[in-house]
Amino acid sequence: METTPSSGTGNLPSTALLTDAYELTMLESALRSGAAGRHCTFEVFARRLPDGRRYGVVAGTARVLDALERFRFDEPVLQALREAGRLSEETLAHLAGWRFTGDVDGYAEGEVYFPGSPVLTVTGSFGEAVVLETLVLAILNHDSAVASAAARMAVSAADRPIIEMGSRRTHEEAAVASARAAYLAGFASTSNLEAGRRYGVPTSGTSAHAFTLLHDSEEEAFRAQVAALGTGTTLLVDTYDIHAGVETAVRVAGPGLGAVRIDSGDLAVLAVQVRQQLDSLGATGTRIVLSGDLDEFGIAALRAAPVDAYGVGTSVVQGSGSPTAGMVYKLVEVDGRPVAKRSESKASHGGRKLAVRRHRSSGTATEEVVSAGGPPPAEPGDRPLQVPLVRRGERVGPASSGDGLAAAREHLGEVLISLPWEGLALSKGDPAVPTRVLPPV
Repeated sequence: METTPSSGTGNLPSTALLTDAYELTMLESALRSGAAGRHCTFEVFARRLPDGRRYGVVAGTARVLDALERFRFDEPVLQALREAGRLSEETLAHLAGWRFTGDVDGYAEGEVYFPGSPVLTVTGSFGEAVVLETLVLAILNHDSAVASAAARMAVSAADRPIIEMGSRRTHEEAAVASARAAYLAGFASTSNLEAGRRYGVPTSGTSAHAFTLLHDSEEEAFRAQVAALGTGTTLLVDTYDIHAGVETAVRVAGPGLGAVRIDSGDLAVLAVQVRQQLDSLGATGTRIVLSGDLDEFGIAALRAAPVDAYGVGTSVVQGSGSPTAGMVYKLVEVDGRPVAKRSESKASHGGRKLAVRRHRSSGTATEEVVSAGGPPPAEPGDRPLQVPLVRRGERVGPASSGDGLAAAREHLGEVLISLPWEGLALSKGDPAVPTRVLPPV
């Protein structure tokens, strides 16, 4: 993710050791054979979607660009490699001056993808491009898996906001990346403060059961929280008896209480009972927040319940059962010549791909066309899918925070609206739109 045991340029660590050893052994061998300078194109794509998914969401692209800017073999990194004894001094000298001077193109963050979609294209010398494989895949596979799950949850929630609260269920740096990916995919906020600092994701949070248990009574705990945070706070009412907790919450905060949160039990039944109780106490504006092992299916099952917001943790940071997007990084072109792996179970199409998504006049997507022989023949309603991200080693793609993240979030909302309605269903089925691959001319 974002951390590394070595130091790098400025205050930010190098990302060069966030990789597999074979990237550098391939480089050393290519340097000796003279092939390291050959002009190559690598593509990132998924051969299939996770079981039961109808679309995937591209996320992490801007984080890849962040990592690329810090991909340097500085002295601490070189010393670590020297001590490991893996590489020759000639290769270490080459790495000392390593810089990526090639191009990167890809699907915009917030775009949806399907089997075979050329999500990222890296062009440069073999020696420049091959060493990026592991880092690129680590970021895209994680972030896209989280965003794909989060998008399904956001669609299931409709206009009800979702809070991401999965930091305690994953690696500490994965938690930050997960919060960003979930926000990109439509979540309203996160409990992770570092995601707020690093990427500008809105943060939220009030208290856990421990806070209630700390005090001698539930009423004492609620009074302490309201005194500190105001009546607009959210009180957790299921530490003991939920009915008594709601009554105490309204007595302490008054009918202007912001919200109550329920974290256990039969949530659909409890939401109805608590709504009735709140209304009977005059707290008609008090919102109900539900959490507790929710996923997209649990959220969908609560559509008819009087719920105002959801909190989702474990399922989103673990990709709701699909913790990786299954993307691969494959060499598809050498010196302008298409190359491809031909093994029976892992065959791929050679040649650099360009992709468009076709739409009806109504704006509904009908198919994705991927061409290895130049741009697909243009038709009305075509939308090119790849955008420039790096040119001659210089970043031209958006930032990972601020306007860049906001644009990705907005783009996904627009793209999901364009998919056929059945493609947004949670039921198993074919991809939302088919992919057609045109062979090289």
